[in-house]
Amino acid sequence: MNNVLLVGSGAREVAIAKKIKKSRGPLSLFCIAPSTNPQIKPLTVSYFERSLRDVDEVVSLAKKLSIDIAIVGPENPLEIGLVDALEEGGILCVGPRKSVAKIETSKAFARNILDLCDPEKNPERMEFSSLVGVKSFLKNLGEQYVIKCDGLMGGKGVKVSGEHLNSIHESLSYAKSIVDSGGTFLIEEKFLGEEFSLMSFCDGTYCAHMPAVQDHKRVFDGDVGPNTGGMGTYSFANHSLPFLSKEDIAAAQKTNERVALELYKQTGEKFRGVLYGGFMLTSSGVKVIEYNARFGDPEAVNVLSILETDFMDICKAIVSGSLKDLKIVFSRKATVCKYAVPEGYPNKPSRDFEVVCNTSLDGLYLAAVQEKNGVLTATGSRTAAFIGIDRDIVVAERVAEKGVGSIGGKLFHRKDIGTSALISRRVKHMKDVLS
Repeated sequence: MNNVLLVGSGAREVAIAKKIKKSRGPLSLFCIAPSTNPQIKPLTVSYFERSLRDVDEVVSLAKKLSIDIAIVGPENPLEIGLVDALEEGGILCVGPRKSVAKIETSKAFARNILDLCDPEKNPERMEFSSLVGVKSFLKNLGEQYVIKCDGLMGGKGVKVSGEHLNSIHESLSYAKSIVDSGGTFLIEEKFLGEEFSLMSFCDGTYCAHMPAVQDHKRVFDGDVGPNTGGMGTYSFANHSLPFLSKEDIAAAQKTNERVALELYKQTGEKFRGVLYGGFMLTSSGVKVIEYNARFGDPEAVNVLSILETDFMDICKAIVSGSLKDLKIVFSRKATVCKYAVPEGYPNKPSRDFEVVCNTSLDGLYLAAVQEKNGVLTATGSRTAAFIGIDRDIVVAERVAEKGVGSIGGKLFHRKDIGTSALISRRVKHMKDVLS
């Protein structure tokens, strides 16, 4: 497996590329992505700008390059069956086929899988393709509900009562906008508690779990404003979070394991890749918010930065079904990752402005940028992430804050992610919920 293909060009893929290049074995790294990431390109033998929606073109190019194994970063290629096509062309893939990637691409499918293997983790819910029955179900749930567009929305398709939706009228308007665009949606009971993410390497029958991470979806300090793809993340040196018990971590791990097996049972396809469980600890225990079928972004930056095991050994174990035989080790260090995003993000982001930074900094992970004549410009989405790593999360946060603050341009970031004040609020909130 000497020829490795990386699909994608965001900060997540920068993290993957860095780990691939640290592999002990001889290999040649290639990348196919819609745009060129100036941190990934120097790590590759060849870098190709291609639309990832052109599956035939990507597969044809991969064959010409004699690719042995492909690692698919983003979710959209999974939805359209890129892995299916690559595997049918004889190329092994770290990333699930379309039928099992539905655990992310269809929220209704994910809930139905949970009904079969871990139903107590599900909320009360109902699926809709029209407005018929919506108002009565909203009233049945009272003031605690969530409306989710059933499809890939880049982390921006979820609206929460009392936060984004302040009345039945606003909720019906949002539901109507989904129907008018030809979509379907779920209305779910709103869980109250603290969110966390737990990702697992998966070969279809076995899961090797990663450290728990807490993401921050809301755009502004204090968890206010619209949802985003994620403004930043933190993890602790003990690989848990201060509001979680060992039993809570074990419950989330067990759910990932059950979901992997249930996907195989229901589809006949093994989930090979990264299974990402989005959870919430509530007064009734650990519940599932959603599932993703790939590394989170920026969660990948947190966990891969402290991964000690050779990443390509993990990839080979995933595709060969031998993950159980590989010992996977993460450093006992805390991480804090913060995203710099354009002014106006996420609704009306600035774009095409110059971004000034030292691209050789270890903690920097470029995302939505392009480079022309040595000048970096922002393309409108999350621009760059910076991570701090230390045994002490206080130190890790300071490193992250200094690093992300050094990125110049029409950018802003959340200053509170990973701070002692924010984490203390999380712990207090969870105590109040459980009391």
